Amino acid sequence: MPPGLTRHEIVDSILATLKQENMPPVYGFVNGKKVDDEPFQIQVLKDWVKAGEPLGNHTWSHPNLEKESASEYIADIAKGEPILKRVDRKGDWHWFRYPFLAEGETLAKRQQVRDWLAAHGYRIAEVTLDFEDYMWNDPYARCMVKQKAGEDEHENLAWLEQSYLAIAAEFTKAFRVLSKQLYGYEIPYVLLMHCGAFDAKMLPRLIAQFRSEGFSFVTLQQAESDAAYSIDPHIGYPSGGTLEELMSKVKGVNFPDDTKPYKRLDEICR
Repeated sequence: MPPGLTRHEIVDSILATLKQENMPPVYGFVNGKKVDDEPFQIQVLKDWVKAGEPLGNHTWSHPNLEKESASEYIADIAKGEPILKRVDRKGDWHWFRYPFLAEGETLAKRQQVRDWLAAHGYRIAEVTLDFEDYMWNDPYARCMVKQKAGEDEHENLAWLEQSYLAIAAEFTKAFRVLSKQLYGYEIPYVLLMHCGAFDAKMLPRLIAQFRSEGFSFVTLQQAESDAAYSIDPHIGYPSGGTLEELMSKVKGVNFPDDTKPYKRLDEICR
């Protein structure tokens, strides 16, 4: 995190933006171990719920299903339930998002986890729009450390803002094209984002950019009521991916090349 910022302040900023922009309820997916490691973060979750935002299960410790057996992974999901019951007793927290978007490298493993989720009342929060927003948070924190130390990081900070919005626009366009190729129409998308300091800073501008591109915003439940979300790609796939990426593999549709500036993001403000 940038110097002088706390988790509370980051989440409070995000909550304030969601309220100011009249956004529908936004799910926060929880790793219980984070609270176990830093008990003060329970208040962050309570603040999220108090603001009227729902929570969902993101496993206890954020394991990668490719590196776990299905039974180990299922146990980790179940371990995350007590904290959700504690902070969101009346909430619809039986939504699950896969860490790393990894749903199983084999069909047997994928199906075993899905069978358990269905048997325990979970729906899967499939991701259908992602531009890896989290990658800008560490570089931003490094630049802010240097700026606080007296270095002029104006140019680097300006590039981070420009590239964040540009990549968001580029990959939004790519997913919209892919949606039409796969389904014949634009589905209502489920956007994956993270609670980072740079995300909090950029969120008002990102929402404005989405609106300028013709988007309006709906709940997770409304989005996933679309027929596209009832189609299971039924594929084991190493490294995982969004629902459209998996469907692309099944249908033989090429997914756009990845043009994200990984190298510069890694090197900036070192």
